Amino acid sequence: MRLSNIIFVLTMMLSTYSFGFDTDIKKKVFAEQTWGIGVLVRNAEIPFNTEADNVTSFVPMMFYQGETFFIRGIEGGAHLYQQSDWQVNAMARMRFFDIPAEFQNQVQGDTIDLGLQLRRTTGKNSFLDVELFSDLEGNPYGNVSKSWYFQHNSWEFIPKLSARYKSASFNSHYFALEELSDQRIGAGIELNANLEARYHVSSNFYLLGSIGATALDSNAYNADIVEQRWQSEAYLGFAFFNDITKEKKADLDNHGYLRVAHGWATPSNIGDILAGDTVKDEYNNQLTSIFYGLPLTDQLFSLPLDMYLTTGFVWHWNSEVQSSEQEYVLAIKAYYTISWPVRWRIGLAEGLSYVSDVTYIERIEMEEKGYRPSELMNSIDFTLDINLGDVFNVNALKETWLGYSIHHRSSIFEKASQFGRIKGGSNYNSVYLQFDF
Repeated sequence: MRLSNIIFVLTMMLSTYSFGFDTDIKKKVFAEQTWGIGVLVRNAEIPFNTEADNVTSFVPMMFYQGETFFIRGIEGGAHLYQQSDWQVNAMARMRFFDIPAEFQNQVQGDTIDLGLQLRRTTGKNSFLDVELFSDLEGNPYGNVSKSWYFQHNSWEFIPKLSARYKSASFNSHYFALEELSDQRIGAGIELNANLEARYHVSSNFYLLGSIGATALDSNAYNADIVEQRWQSEAYLGFAFFNDITKEKKADLDNHGYLRVAHGWATPSNIGDILAGDTVKDEYNNQLTSIFYGLPLTDQLFSLPLDMYLTTGFVWHWNSEVQSSEQEYVLAIKAYYTISWPVRWRIGLAEGLSYVSDVTYIERIEMEEKGYRPSELMNSIDFTLDINLGDVFNVNALKETWLGYSIHHRSSIFEKASQFGRIKGGSNYNSVYLQFDF
């Protein structure tokens, strides 16, 4: 499971290299990208014979479309081959396991599936997809789907019809709950219909929603624990995207960056840290990180906000209470620059964090609260930095920033099933140097 999640995050990290160059190779040109970030609430019916009829989860989403790599809400991947109307894509997709919320921390059944997708463009705005996927435990399944895209004024619609072939092992694991019931069932084909909608309210602000229904195959429906054949799910939320009423900029004011940081763990929460009441970790656990930022746009709601797709590799050093661990981060970062009396910036990033093993500072908090920890969590990065060139009036340092950051992992107050229904996380105070180029 850990290796597969690492592969997924590494694939997403490679998306940062989708920038272009102009004909003068001495100057790197960053054009405005197709991007988005949003938050949605997902509600789904529970098909099993349980007291709870449905389950709700809070789902942050990111969107990015580069020449090779892409992120589409709960899925992402890379175009391995593109020719005319054909694509072959390597894919990673989050899949939800809908059981009552009180069991989701211990079961942690939401997972990331890996697979390949063959896509054919069948019309101006229609696609036919054939997919072969597997969960992280090797239970395979396949999808055949047809989708369309329509736009009318401020509305965008994406209807989709799908058929999924589920192997006997997949059906037994997720519908017969074989590990609990000892019941094994056969393979089957389930059908799904889904309608996704997006409404452009104003500028970069959009409302998002979708509704879908799945008809289970006979083997899944006849499993002892399953109560109903039909299962519905719905998403509702908002997001920030490119303004569809404007052309994308060919040359942005902001450029790429590289950030190197070192941080120290603290058991204090974010509120205490911001109030200046930080407690030192008694074992002095530390991390070192490197982040790359790809410019997405230099304006949001007509405000001078620099937006980036940022990816990071974090090394958690070994200590008396933990061995060295690796962390991988993918996020959308926003900077607001204040130019008085010198340039300084406030920054905030929101995204995903995956650790090879849960660190001590996080694990001890989970144990105290009675949670099972999760390697995949929500990531937040608060930063405050100042331009060294302005401070020292040195031209050579005009693209160099000295800053402070709070490196934070959390799981959205038990509201996100994909993060294990946990309340709490970990924090590190860090200092960094950031170089723009």
